[in-house]
Amino acid sequence: MRITFLGTTAAVPTRERNHTSIALHYMNEIILLDCGEGTQNQMVKAKVSFMKIKKIFITHFHGDHFLGLPGLIQTMSLNDRSEPLYIYGPKGIDYLVEIVKSLGAYDLNFEIIPVEIKNNFKIEEKHYTIKCVEVEHNIETYGIIFEEKKGREFLLEKALALGLKPSPLFKKLQEGKEVIVNGRVIKPDDVLGEQKKGFKVVYSSDTRPCRAIEENCKDAVLIHDSTFDDTLKEDAKEKKHSTCVEAAEIAKRGGAKELYLTHISPRYKDDSILAEQARKIFENVHVAKDLMQVELSLRKPSRIYIIR
Repeated sequence: MRITFLGTTAAVPTRERNHTSIALHYMNEIILLDCGEGTQNQMVKAKVSFMKIKKIFITHFHGDHFLGLPGLIQTMSLNDRSEPLYIYGPKGIDYLVEIVKSLGAYDLNFEIIPVEIKNNFKIEEKHYTIKCVEVEHNIETYGIIFEEKKGREFLLEKALALGLKPSPLFKKLQEGKEVIVNGRVIKPDDVLGEQKKGFKVVYSSDTRPCRAIEENCKDAVLIHDSTFDDTLKEDAKEKKHSTCVEAAEIAKRGGAKELYLTHISPRYKDDSILAEQARKIFENVHVAKDLMQVELSLRKPSRIYIIR
């Protein structure tokens, strides 16, 4: 699994930071989290395929999180996309999609399906789930929780001791089905161990520190709002954002695996102050940068590099 940061600024773009957007790469699918203005240009630079995007989540209706939709959709259409595109967002997402479709003269040759999200809205796919939780911003806003589904560990020695041999019966047991061997019923619990941990990514979107994120970020790669450093915590409270220290406190209390600070105010020409302050609370922290790619591993530290 891989994360590509396409845009990491707060509200106003800079020469170094584009408007908010994050691509989650999982198997042969790309899930886009927000789509700020200029996202498709960032995708070209990062070699992120337009056509592999199956789902787009718009966390809230501030322009820096959705104004990239019209251009991206038109580019998809120009490239002869035929597969449906699901766009998830708060109440009013259907109206927003209709407006986007009406902008400009072009032929839309694929279906766009708007889906309204609410607190604890959940999508169940074969290999993963995505849950949306309401966070604390100045308009209705949602955090996004991606969690890979993994089966239980298969205990080969136990299976062999019960008379099983490598065969399709292994798969049936892993799927939770009973099998019969030499007249004996063997149940999944006889050969399966504990649940294996999969990839987990939590994106806070724009928010004050809140329990909805803290309670869902255990063992996760946490991507959290960090608009301000700790000297501007009153500004963060007033504008309903978080400081780097507050993000680190959420990561620590929630038991996150890694923390990536994003939605960085344009005032920070040097963002090292954010990392320095946050690391006093939570050690494994990085300041996200545009075109930063993170390759996740379940057993090793993540590999981080900047796409050139």
